Amino acid sequence: MPYKNKKDHYECVKSYNARNPHIKKISDWKIEKGIKLKPNEDWESIYLFYITCECCENCGVHLTDEKKNTKSRRCLDHDHDTGFIRNILCHSCNSKRR
Repeated sequence: MPYKNKKDHYECVKSYNARNPHIKKISDWKIEKGIKLKPNEDWESIYLFYITCECCENCGVHLTDEKKNTKSRRCLDHDHDTGFIRNILCHSCNSKRR
């Protein structure tokens, strides 16, 4: 669908992302973070586990979904060498681990 201008395109993408937050999040993980799946994993299951995990798997703090990187913000931890997912952690634990 051609757009009249960039603003129309941006609004369409913004609306789509609002209706489908999992697609945006998965895309960020794959493209921006370079996260990879092991053969027995799938993106939908990873996302479902990510949004339903209530506590950091390292320290046990209750996870939040805030926009800013607060200590309790939910993070998908991954190995930076292999790209494979390790845990769901709070921002505090995730930033200590590389």
